[in-house]
Amino acid sequence: MSFFRLQGRFVDNLPKIYALYTGTFLLFFALMAFFEQLGMSADMIGLWFVGFTIAIYAVIGWLSRTMQVDAYYVAGREVPPVFNGMATGADWMSGASFVAMAGGIYIGGHPYLGFVVGWTGGYVLVAILMAPYLRKFGCYTVPDFVGTRYGGNLARFCAVIVLIVASFTYVTAQIDATGTIASRALQIPFEVGVWFGLTGILLCSMLGGMRAVTWTQVAQYIVLIIAYLVPVFWMSITQDFGWFPQLMYGNAVARIQELEPMLQVGALKPSETFAGLSALTNLHAAPGDSALAAWKFCTLVACMMLGTASLPHILMRYFTTPTVRAARASVAWSLFFITLLYFTAPALATLTKLQILDPNLATSIIGKAVADVNALEWVQKWGAVGMLKISDSNLDGILQVNEFFMRPDIVVLATPEIAGLPYVISGLVAAGGMAAAMSTADGLLLAIANALSHDLYYKMIDPHAETKRRLIVARVLLVVIGVAGALVASLKLTGILGAVAWAFCFAMSGLFFPLVLGVWWKRANRPGAIAGMVAGLGIGSWYLYMVKWGGMAPWIGLDDLRFGIVGTAASAIAMVVVTLLTKAPDAEIQAMVDEVRVPSGRTIVDSSH
Repeated sequence: MSFFRLQGRFVDNLPKIYALYTGTFLLFFALMAFFEQLGMSADMIGLWFVGFTIAIYAVIGWLSRTMQVDAYYVAGREVPPVFNGMATGADWMSGASFVAMAGGIYIGGHPYLGFVVGWTGGYVLVAILMAPYLRKFGCYTVPDFVGTRYGGNLARFCAVIVLIVASFTYVTAQIDATGTIASRALQIPFEVGVWFGLTGILLCSMLGGMRAVTWTQVAQYIVLIIAYLVPVFWMSITQDFGWFPQLMYGNAVARIQELEPMLQVGALKPSETFAGLSALTNLHAAPGDSALAAWKFCTLVACMMLGTASLPHILMRYFTTPTVRAARASVAWSLFFITLLYFTAPALATLTKLQILDPNLATSIIGKAVADVNALEWVQKWGAVGMLKISDSNLDGILQVNEFFMRPDIVVLATPEIAGLPYVISGLVAAGGMAAAMSTADGLLLAIANALSHDLYYKMIDPHAETKRRLIVARVLLVVIGVAGALVASLKLTGILGAVAWAFCFAMSGLFFPLVLGVWWKRANRPGAIAGMVAGLGIGSWYLYMVKWGGMAPWIGLDDLRFGIVGTAASAIAMVVVTLLTKAPDAEIQAMVDEVRVPSGRTIVDSSH
């Protein structure tokens, strides 16, 4: 029984603690499968999965409560690289990654792989350009780095504004995802589901700050990766595609491409339009659009890569490691844990699409009688919450591919039901999706609240505020921002992937070059950084408004999902030009920048700052 005996520091016992946690979760999963065989209803199973996992996260959040500044802002800088990699993976595996990305590939095909390539490649930029050097600097937040590196409150304030715009846009997408999951799992309206999700999010983060968020995110990663992999392996094995679907789904792709012309996928125009719902298109780009499609793919990848390297809630995860070397190792572990899911997403989208289209499978619906399809339980339940619609527009009684509409964001959640898997798998996937959305929302809310409480309140408004007051301000702001995010999410202004793409573009427009040049160009100065942030965010936002709502035609194919290209270009030009036209930083600042790039040595900024 020595395995169950915990000795020494908490961080030294992490492998035992999370091994026990994983075992407990798998035991709960087996128990739910057993109860399903005894006749427990699907709704009750979904309720138990979501309720049980949120309760565990809340307990971890409560046990991690703290009134110490270092613990609240950076988890005491004691998170080991492997566990920080898992926490970062959960922080990164947002509702977009878990819930929406495979749905985008399912609906739109190849072009959506740009998200996968860009998000994964972005971590290469984080490892090479950002994480180790920001950790060496020793700040609490990204605006803290900007304010200290460039000096003055105006640069810090501009960084806070960019952080709020990008992170708030992102957090609304995560609360949207929790509402989508809760509406199906608990059979409640979406508008109620977003508030249910927000409650769970706040329970995890409000009392313990970064320390609570870190340990709940590790727990959430374990749930979400199990939930994502199980149905994919199940479908691949039962359909004889092999035990490693990530490497062996090529035959499924070939079968879909054989079926698409037969079923007129992409050839038939949608019979009607329904807000937020989409009909199927081809897996591959249309040949006539190859040049434009390639350009759009590359620019989307660029936006996702530069956005990843600019997102404050991701960069601040590397402030929590004990050393610079640990920060660098942590990025490698992050990439490993993220790749496990991203490598699987195309296989999931492909196998699910095959379930819908292939007449040789019992689960197919295209070409079947509309009355029979409407009688399917999964069609009824997703239709009841407004996520799916069938319209027999030609009144022939047979479901055509252009008469079936689904919200892309539900594809992953609905896959177990579509594939006819036991409902316990659906409950597992709902818990995984909730974990993904909650973990990212926790990180985003914390990034905003910490920036406002530390950079705006403490650094600019009341530098003499005592610790207790600072942390109370941070917690109040956490709740206020969460409520505002839930209100915006309930309006359904855009889909999850769309909101996430905007967040990335906002972040890269305002922060990418001020951060990168702040580390790698010691001549970069305060006026240049301010010009870069203002011009990037301002011009990028203008371009988004004009393309999305102002009636302006996109420049060279740069639509609203790619406005970051325009914003980042403006930021780079403004920062470089203004820097060269103004006075260079003093010798002390330039020496500090040189020191930051040395992989060993003391932290630049004292922990008491």
